[in-house]
This record gives sequence, structure tokens and C-alpha cells, in this order.
Amino acid sequence: MSHLPIADDYNVSLALRRRRPIAGLIVLILVASLAGCATPPSTDATTEPELAETIENKGSDTLVNLALAWAERYMDLRPEIRLSVTGGGSGTGIAALINGTVDIANASRQMKAEEVEAAEENGITPVEFVVARDAIAVVVHPSNPVDQLSFQQISDIYTGKITNWREVGGEDRPIVLLSRESNSGTYVYFLENVVRMGEESDLLFSPGALLMPSSEGITAEVTENPNGIGYDGLGYVTPEQKVVAVSRGPEGPYVLPSVETVNDGSYPIARPLYMYTAGEPTGRIEAYLEWIRSEGQALVPELGFVPLQ
Repeated sequence: MSHLPIADDYNVSLALRRRRPIAGLIVLILVASLAGCATPPSTDATTEPELAETIENKGSDTLVNLALAWAERYMDLRPEIRLSVTGGGSGTGIAALINGTVDIANASRQMKAEEVEAAEENGITPVEFVVARDAIAVVVHPSNPVDQLSFQQISDIYTGKITNWREVGGEDRPIVLLSRESNSGTYVYFLENVVRMGEESDLLFSPGALLMPSSEGITAEVTENPNGIGYDGLGYVTPEQKVVAVSRGPEGPYVLPSVETVNDGSYPIARPLYMYTAGEPTGRIEAYLEWIRSEGQALVPELGFVPLQ
């Protein structure tokens, strides 16, 4: 090491001066410094991560904040467990489950028949767990005078048939469409159940819709754009957005999303949230899911979602 020549110079100089006690002290310091450069022996602290059991959890951006809250609380209770939680969209989580690269896939929609088939071709049988419930809120800028919309009006807005707010009781302003990207479970649910109104249809979002990569993107754009309209999980709605009351038919009733209106079935855009495993879970994964569906439900309303009844 580069210290050795310097130490030799010191020893020669000190020997010439016959100051052996000090020279001896410097040699001891040198030995200590060399020992410090050596690779430290293994300790419990360095080996602990290798001994910890890890659960990989990926998928829905709607679920990601709730999944993170669950993971943090569970690791406090079970420090021998490590939970890795990432978003990316329901499609991303489901693809990871199909490929066998994740323990739990989060999804804000059910797996499609072709996805289940693809998993089974890889020797994986997806098992579905409902872990919470959610309302999808339709949101506009707080300055927008529109307070309510029917499914038909929302469908006409998002397919481009209605392009001006005055057509639905607002001001003479162009409508700016905001949507999640197509790998989002929220996108798929909103398309199938609101834009297509739950019917077999080939209706699609207008090509003019701005696709946002995250719930935060919807929030930011609606907050800043007085002409915007978006949709998002209730847990992501902020005070800077105005929530529109929604009705299945033009006669009403028009209902705002809340825990109460989801539980009593009066809010029409509500859905379960899912976790999927590769086969029946066992061991640490089974224990985690049992905790989520029992004690873990206490965290659900804190994140703006609806707990299981």
C-alpha cells in the first residue's frame, strides 16, 4: 500500500534521532491503519438482508400508495420480511406475474381472459384477491361551473362528440380531455364501464385526449387548466380539483363519490382493487395477504379508499 514507503521514511528518521518510544507508537498506528484497510469480517448486520424474506409487489398506480403504506406497516410488525413495491400500471404488474418475475401483482381491474391464458401457458395459475374498493372520480378545475354529468355526457365528451363546455351547461370554452395511459387499469375500467357504458362497443377515447403517465399528472393538469376534465381514483383527488356528481341516466340521481356512496352502491363508478398471486399463496405471501385483508384494512380509508366490508 502507498502508506508503507512513508512509514519506512518515518522509521529511518526516527531511528537516526534515537526516539524509539515515539517510533514504536507510530508503528502501532501504522498497524492499526492497515487493519482498518482490510476487509471487515462478516457480521449479523451485513448478513441480515440475505436472511430476510423478500416479497416483490408491482403494478397498479392507483394501488401503489396504499400498497406502500401496507408494506411499511407490515415491515414494522415483521422486520424479518422485506417488501419491494413499485407501480407502472396494472398491465405492468400483470405482465410481471405472467413472466414469473413478481410475487404479487397489483391491479385496478380484473385480469383479462387472454392474460390468464398467457399465464397458464407459462405454468402459472393466477389467483385473485380483492384487497380494497375504489371510486373513480370525474374532476374539473374549481372555476368550472359544471357540477354534474351523466354517463352519456361523459361518454360523448371523451369520444369527441361534445367538445365545448357550453354543451353541458358550462361556459363557452373548449374541453381539454385528460386520460390515463392505456397500460393503466383505471383507463381500461373507465373505457369499458363509462365511455362504453358497460356495453359491447368499439367506442374509443378521442385521439385528442392527453394521456397522462400517472395520477399525479391528471391532478397537475386539471389544477392548472380551467378547461380540463379528467378521471382518477378517489384517493388521488386533491382540494385543488372539483369533483363532479355523476349519474347513469339523465334523470339522476347525481351522486358524488365517497366511502358511503361506494358502500351503499349509489355511486356508479366504483370498483374492486385486486392483488394476484401465481397459484395459491403459501408462507410469507399467504400471511401478508391475510394481514392486508384483516388488520391492514385499517389503513385503507386513510389513503382515500374504501375498506372491505
